[in-house]
Amino acid sequence: MRTTSTSCESRQLVLASTSLYRKELLERLGLPFVTAAPNLDESPLIGETAAQTSERLAIAKAKVLADQYPNSLIIGSDQVALLNGVQLGKPGNHERAVVQLGAMRGQSIAFHTALCLYNTATEQVQSHVDITTVTMRDYSDAQIETYLRREQPYNCAGSAKTEGLGIVMIAAIDSTDPAAIIGLPLIELVSMLNREAYPIL
Repeated sequence: MRTTSTSCESRQLVLASTSLYRKELLERLGLPFVTAAPNLDESPLIGETAAQTSERLAIAKAKVLADQYPNSLIIGSDQVALLNGVQLGKPGNHERAVVQLGAMRGQSIAFHTALCLYNTATEQVQSHVDITTVTMRDYSDAQIETYLRREQPYNCAGSAKTEGLGIVMIAAIDSTDPAAIIGLPLIELVSMLNREAYPIL
């Protein structure tokens, strides 16, 4: 592991996700890290806002791996889409994805992407929620079917992958961090790592 001080030498960076997209995003920073699956219930709690759900789950994903990775910095992230006050989770199958994309047609959706950096040695928690507004095109039912058959984004909140073919379903994206909509807000992550004195450059 590349370090600049002895305080950082033994700290391992862990991504609490097996998402290929989050892994690819983190790789942009050129840092050594490992990935691990955080096994937990991702259902929203009654009365939670989208921001509260995403932040709670991002923190939980990081903390659930703490015993496995002592003296580590664990990155947790979660994303919740909000359409007209209703949370949209991962569709899980084709039928629910059709319903989601149909409801989203011509609408603006707020994607709440939460980030957590958990220091397992000090139990210090840093968390942040990035909100990206995505406006969908007025696509047809046939286009929904064609898109879903080709990309099968059933593990993606909102049923469309902006980093893939799903971009053709989108009319506009308003965000302060282009990485956030893909699943990992890199700009804020860099700030969190800096506060932990973890060397990046």
